[in-house]
Amino acid sequence: MLKRHLPILSWLPHYNRRLCSADLLAGVIVTVMVIPQSLAYAILAGLPAVVGLYASLLPMLVYALLGTSRTLAVGPVAIVALMTGAALANVASPGTPEYLEAALVLSLLSGLMLIAMGLLRMGFLANFLSHPVIGGFLSAAGLLIAVSQAGHLLGLEVEASGLFPRLAEIVSGLPHLNGPTLAIGSATLLFLVAMRLRGKQALRGLRLPPSLADLVTRTGPVLAVVVTTWLTWWLDLAAQGVAVVGDIPRGLPPLTLPGFELSLWQSLLVPALLISVVGFVESVSMGQMLAARRRERISPNQELVGLGGANLAAAFSAGMPVTGGLSRTVINFDAGARTPMAGIFAAAGIALVTLLFTPLLAHLPIATLAATITVSILTLVDVPMIRQTWRYSRSDFSAMAATIALTLVEGVEAGIIGGVALSIGLFLYRTSRPHSALVGRIPGTEHFRNVVRHDTETASHLALLRIDESLYFANARYLEDLVYDLVATRPELEQVVLICSAVNLIDASALESLDAINARLKDSGVTLHLAEVKGPVMDQLKRSDFLDAMTGRVFLSTYAAWRELAREPE
Repeated sequence: MLKRHLPILSWLPHYNRRLCSADLLAGVIVTVMVIPQSLAYAILAGLPAVVGLYASLLPMLVYALLGTSRTLAVGPVAIVALMTGAALANVASPGTPEYLEAALVLSLLSGLMLIAMGLLRMGFLANFLSHPVIGGFLSAAGLLIAVSQAGHLLGLEVEASGLFPRLAEIVSGLPHLNGPTLAIGSATLLFLVAMRLRGKQALRGLRLPPSLADLVTRTGPVLAVVVTTWLTWWLDLAAQGVAVVGDIPRGLPPLTLPGFELSLWQSLLVPALLISVVGFVESVSMGQMLAARRRERISPNQELVGLGGANLAAAFSAGMPVTGGLSRTVINFDAGARTPMAGIFAAAGIALVTLLFTPLLAHLPIATLAATITVSILTLVDVPMIRQTWRYSRSDFSAMAATIALTLVEGVEAGIIGGVALSIGLFLYRTSRPHSALVGRIPGTEHFRNVVRHDTETASHLALLRIDESLYFANARYLEDLVYDLVATRPELEQVVLICSAVNLIDASALESLDAINARLKDSGVTLHLAEVKGPVMDQLKRSDFLDAMTGRVFLSTYAAWRELAREPE
């Protein structure tokens, strides 16, 4: 029981020098890699850059205690940063103490919600985010983030919010763009794209091992930060209008206490819930994928608790909402991390940077961070998945398209809420009209197939109706109409068998419909039977009076019903 709630107890007693050396190397690599990301995502959320560093310290330590993934790296991520900025902009102005206070409250609410969901074992709620909705949301969010960074790449002050107002302001401000900023931003952008597309191939051409070539390719953002920071300092580009990070406070994060203003909590409840669910989905998807590669397992419900604890830690250490990051987790995994101790080492490395080296980042251009964000986030725009969804399912594509449109026009909250609502609506519509088929016997066999698709044996007085969906309130009336139409169109009908091989549930509404069907068929001189009823469904039926009132029998198989009712010889 204790190990389930404190997963660190399952691996720490077996920790050894070999694991330590692997985790230490991974921790050092992650430290170097994620510092630019942490700074960039804090700025993306409208917060001081140092908040990104703070959010990569204590949350990492808490997740190492409570999380079940051996390689997940927790910290600020692009999507959560975008959602954080959108939520905070509705309650305070960026750069104000109220804005920072709201970020702490948002982290606190997210942490409390995640822990509550974990304790209540509600990880299944993430299933309401269908893959088309998630894909549409991520693609639209990637475009929003890219547009939000265009001003930083061009040296323009863009105050508008929303996609189209922001684009309009950027276009109108083009005559006033800053040349040095444009040079730094475009050069960094081209360099990072080249490293992503051709870097590994070029390094392998120099006879580097594939794993080392891949690792060096991932250091592109770090090299860009070092070079552009040095150039900005050497050429004093800040005096020429190049925006820089500026002075970053040196030292460990202060202990903070989020405010308890009721109106602020009420304003941030819905954004906190959406951030919690989206962050959890992104985190657990990545954790499960990497765990499967090593034949390990993670517990989604305990992951909720781990991520909740990490967000609470961010709230009390001047941080921002966090989750398991895609890029930092892949870096951690590829660097050879074996246990969550790698995250502890990475947190220690980032703490060392905040204590000693933050003055070196004062001349880091904002344009460099903007280019880093843009290159990393555009991978979320999944055009092949959009094309495949269009070809495979127009209804799923409509949910995806609606999510993309709402996210781009109305914002991230409206996009995700609209996408989830449309997905649930489509599900209810599909299941409210379940697929069914009249089946007949394949000659000479015990198999039964759709009479429309196959040459089958049938009996005029017998209808074998297969229902390919669970029966519940949304489709109960549809089933009634289906059976009544069948009886009305076949006057010679004497026996109706409902084949329940695909029925996993019969709720109270569907049970009432079965009672009504049984009574109506009895009045019409038709006997109702069931076949292939699953055990749990039969257990439910036995707790009702339906089986006693049913005019027919429950057959173990469709073939048994055929032999009995079609008057076939043994």
